[in-house]
Amino acid sequence: MSAPGAIVEREGALPLRGGSHLGDRVFRTTTAIVSSGIILLLLGLIAVLVKGSARVFGAFGPSFVIGRDWNPVAGRESFGALPFIYGTLVTSAVALIIAVPISVGLALLLNEMKSGWLRNPLASFVDVLAAIPSIVYGLWGLFVLKPMLDEHVEPFLMSTLGKVPVVGKLFQGTAAGPDLFTAGVILAIMIVPIITAVSREVVAVVPREQREAALAIGATRWETVKLAILPQARSGIVGASTLGLGRALGETIAVSMVVGNAPQISTSLFGSGATIPSWIASSFREATSIGLHRSALLGLALVLVALAFGLAALSRALVGRTARLSISPTVDVAIAEAEEGARR
Repeated sequence: MSAPGAIVEREGALPLRGGSHLGDRVFRTTTAIVSSGIILLLLGLIAVLVKGSARVFGAFGPSFVIGRDWNPVAGRESFGALPFIYGTLVTSAVALIIAVPISVGLALLLNEMKSGWLRNPLASFVDVLAAIPSIVYGLWGLFVLKPMLDEHVEPFLMSTLGKVPVVGKLFQGTAAGPDLFTAGVILAIMIVPIITAVSREVVAVVPREQREAALAIGATRWETVKLAILPQARSGIVGASTLGLGRALGETIAVSMVVGNAPQISTSLFGSGATIPSWIASSFREATSIGLHRSALLGLALVLVALAFGLAALSRALVGRTARLSISPTVDVAIAEAEEGARR
């Protein structure tokens, strides 16, 4: 018999050794190198953009960011990024407003639906949307979506929301030609699969006890979602929306085919505009390094990176804040009652 507290080694078992094993050291070194490489790659990218845009920022200073004129003609050069910043933010905002409710609804439907006859085909359809190339979205938006919006959706929005004070200015104008609204709708369709996939995983890991506690106090299915699921998944949904926002900010081909590529600021969503990626893609081939045109386009790219970083930092702050929020007191009471019933 062994003494109390003694460690009994099984026959054939490898003895425990202090320190890290070789596999642990290799894994730690590899991950450190890869993560450092990613950071260095990002810093190198920013350094190239800073160096390339130094001339235009030296010539125009802060007025490059807040300026509205864009004239690359030699001798009369004038560059302002504000119309492109505006177009990027407006189209991304329209995309999020449309895509987030649809994506969260799809995630809840795919997770909470009992029968698979609709769930499986719907999940496959959402996955297929993520695999469609951007150029296909652009062609479909140009030849199918845009005529449909011009004939049905935009006139309806003009006759309804267009009459609302203040907000109605966004829905006034002419429903013809490429515009910011169509670009936002295209972006919404493109980011739905990303937000849905991440939100679905977040909803799936909500503890079953939360659902059972809500049902135990007589909550309906919608009340269960409202009280038990959404509060728990809130931070994850915000993170999923951030991923979708990143895709919307950087989309190029599909947007450039339906936005109009006009360097202007329109108060109406039905007016033409341009985003930073679409303008860079359409203008970079014609730009030369003789004047400031190429430097201005690199400056636009630097502004886009700064914009993406700023929105990412804001979203991280929102994720941290929502993660600290506690779940509904009603659910806490229900969990306590359910645990008390189980002990009895």
